Amino acid sequence: MMRSETAQRIRYLAGDFLATNLAWLIFNIIRYIDIEVLHQAQYDSLGHFLSTPTVILGQILFPVLMLGIFYLSGFYNNPFFKSRIEELLTTMGSTAAGCLVIFFIAIINDPIPDRQSNYILILWLWGLQFGIVWLTRLCITQYGIANIQRGKWRFPTLLIGEAEATSELFGRLRRRSHRDGFDLVGIVTTDASEAGHESIPLPVYPLEKINEVCAHLKIKNLIVATRNTDQTATLSLLNRLFSLELPIFISPTLFHLITGKQRLRNISGEPLLDISSPAMSQSTANLKRCGDAVVSALALITLSPLLAAIAIAVKFSSKGPVFYRQERIGYHKKPFRILKFRTMRADAEANGPQLSTAEDPRITPVGRILRKYRLDELPQFWNVLLGEMSIVGPRPEREYFIRQIMARAPYYALIHQVRPGITSWGMVRHGYASDVDQMIDRLQYDLLYIANVSLLVDLKILVYTVNTVFTGKGL
Repeated sequence: MMRSETAQRIRYLAGDFLATNLAWLIFNIIRYIDIEVLHQAQYDSLGHFLSTPTVILGQILFPVLMLGIFYLSGFYNNPFFKSRIEELLTTMGSTAAGCLVIFFIAIINDPIPDRQSNYILILWLWGLQFGIVWLTRLCITQYGIANIQRGKWRFPTLLIGEAEATSELFGRLRRRSHRDGFDLVGIVTTDASEAGHESIPLPVYPLEKINEVCAHLKIKNLIVATRNTDQTATLSLLNRLFSLELPIFISPTLFHLITGKQRLRNISGEPLLDISSPAMSQSTANLKRCGDAVVSALALITLSPLLAAIAIAVKFSSKGPVFYRQERIGYHKKPFRILKFRTMRADAEANGPQLSTAEDPRITPVGRILRKYRLDELPQFWNVLLGEMSIVGPRPEREYFIRQIMARAPYYALIHQVRPGITSWGMVRHGYASDVDQMIDRLQYDLLYIANVSLLVDLKILVYTVNTVFTGKGL
């Protein structure tokens, strides 16, 4: 199935490239015919015009530019299960954005006596670009839908839950499996025993072996089916599933147990909610990640003198390494090593993990200044560049403290829907946490962020963070 996914994504890329090339070629023909100055004063034929270096360069660069815009629109993120209406709207918007860019780069400088002709030309370009690209995509999408409905492309899926709930959902999914593409290959029981699943003709596995089962069966989707109304038990189950880094779907009957908005998989099949990612558009996700990469790279370069000065101050102010590396739990519960300037004595946790307080004697004099202005967090731009973190997102915690938080606030599991951040809504509103109670208080802001994540919200948080840094309110 991985090969089918790659092949389908390549089809979209190749189709968009060829469609954009064709649209640009037809546009240049119309452009030549429409602008009399071109073929009367500068070029003696259409062939002469199309073979000029400027036009040839545009024939190469314009499709590449459009592919970049299509990527940012999120169109290539998931090559399967595309909504044709969403596909239409996404294509309409991304081609319009690309045409506006081309207009200000190339067309606006055309020797046209009146501005109205310029506007007509840009409409021609957008109409050609949108029409040809959308028709090409529609053909590829229909090809994918046909393969799913014929059963050629299947997605190995596990049902997870108690016997009664999984049996009921199995019956509904089996009747519509040709539309949903779910290939149900096994049941993972959350019951104390494996009894009660005899009515389902699928192998039954205990929850303790789910990691091995997913690897062996090459699972692509997880569907949680439970009638357990205990929020703690359900969210603890989801917390365990996040570490598998697979799409996790739940029935709408469990919606009241989940905090925040969730994404609906489709409206024609079983109405399953995707809880493995926040209700964030693919374009927002791609723009956020690209922005993170660009800003973090620029920050590491422009702040390098400051980083060097801080490193020297840390090195000569106290014994120990300049940087502090610690394992934290990140996106989909994946562990990573966070990077910070050391602000405490090297033996600060000789007796085990401890949270810091405002007057913590373990903090060094230089470390106190760094923490006050949040300068100790600057090396984390490297974690952002690697894709382990985002500039804005919930602060990552250690497994030691996560277990304590989960015992009292199981909805902490939902934090793993997004990448952790250098700064967060919780940090600017609450600051550093000195105990688990404060961690749980800060968690409320982080869950609000996940439910409302957008580029505008990120910008607001960054503005508050800058204010915190310059006013020294970091403690």
